[in-house]
Amino acid sequence: MSQHPLCFIIMPFGQKPDPTGRGTIDFDRIYHEALEPAIKASEMEPVRADEERTGGIIHKPMFERLLLCDCAIADLTTANANVFYELGVRHTARPATTLTIFAKHQPIPFDINFLCSMPYDLGENNAFDKNESRALREAVMQKLRDLRDLTVQQAPVDSPLFQLLSGWQPDIAHIKTDVFRDRVQANEAFKRQLAMIREKGKNRGTRSSAHEELKAFREKLGPLDAVDAVTVVDLMLSYRAIEDWDGMIDVYDHMPEILKRQILVREQLGFAYNRRAGATKNEIDRDTALHVLTEVDSIQGPSSETLGLIGRIYKDRWKEANDVQEKLSAMGHLNKAIDAYRRGYLADPRDAYPGINLLTLLDIQGKKESIEEKNRLLPVVRFAVEQRLASGTPDYWDHATMLELAVLQEDPEQALEHASNALAVVREIWEARTTANNLRMIEAARKERGVDTSWLEEIVKELESKGL
Repeated sequence: MSQHPLCFIIMPFGQKPDPTGRGTIDFDRIYHEALEPAIKASEMEPVRADEERTGGIIHKPMFERLLLCDCAIADLTTANANVFYELGVRHTARPATTLTIFAKHQPIPFDINFLCSMPYDLGENNAFDKNESRALREAVMQKLRDLRDLTVQQAPVDSPLFQLLSGWQPDIAHIKTDVFRDRVQANEAFKRQLAMIREKGKNRGTRSSAHEELKAFREKLGPLDAVDAVTVVDLMLSYRAIEDWDGMIDVYDHMPEILKRQILVREQLGFAYNRRAGATKNEIDRDTALHVLTEVDSIQGPSSETLGLIGRIYKDRWKEANDVQEKLSAMGHLNKAIDAYRRGYLADPRDAYPGINLLTLLDIQGKKESIEEKNRLLPVVRFAVEQRLASGTPDYWDHATMLELAVLQEDPEQALEHASNALAVVREIWEARTTANNLRMIEAARKERGVDTSWLEEIVKELESKGL
């Protein structure tokens, strides 16, 4: 067990829009390039909340980390509601050792502007390049070292609750802290093990080994109601990475009810049922997927993620009906897929996933009004992806979307460039297969219209080989 103090990081995840209108903010980059190395250089061990794995729910291990970690850093940038809630919990339990930081171009909300918070610079258009990351890293490192020194000497109070209520003294037993530290170490080890299994699942030569290791890992965990929620969701997504749809569904079936109700988990359940239906041609699975996702849509309202998954179900049904020459059924499913992707795109035009699928299906539909709609929306979808590319941390889907846009515009040179970028960052085998299937659909529709698509064959074949 590590003897280093634990430092809990409270911050948003992934890329978030900047409320001031500047470029998106990449919080993962801020963490990995500045906060994490600063904490380690201060001889502390970083522990980050896993909001991206649990849909943001506050679960028991989260409260334990907020209450029991030796130090905490809270990034107040974008005034994220979860961050403020967690900071409030921390200030209720710990009188000191909480460092608040924020991007200096954004004002801190009035209710907490009395805190002694540390500003940092995100750089032009929030690019957060090497200069900004180095400056934040060094500043946080110095603050944490000073904080540790001061704590040894006088334990300065930084919680406003402890400052205002002198008699407030919650009792946290030392034995509880020791048990917590052991659990954190175990959970971090679980995360590393699952990450290694997912990495093996990418390669054909080690894929069967990944399946066996994940099966053994699952058996070792035992009943899931006794396991950290983060690990449970990570397990479900690890089954997704190796395309084990039965495994995803089984994990869901054995989850505690609080996790089963989470939007992220239910979206992944719908995803798994639909993918299993694609492999087995079992329409009951397809119906189940649609029921799960439609229920999520009715509860939370329009969402680009949920509607994108619903659009995929109807797109699969369209393709299957089209393959067996059921033209009228195929036309109905295509209309429903277009409608779902359109609703998803309009729910959040920054999310290019439903947007590119909408453009592709409009192109395949080929009607005059469909082509006109495609031509109107294509520059808007491209702009959304270009903004993500400019952020400096694009993922597979960003490059794959640019590839599909280039194909829709019949630009072989750009298509080849974006295909090479996408192939270099494939994370999970089903991703490349999804893109290849989309390009095959475009290719078939173009051939029916007498358009030469021979230049596309090399790209599709290489994507298909990645997805084997």
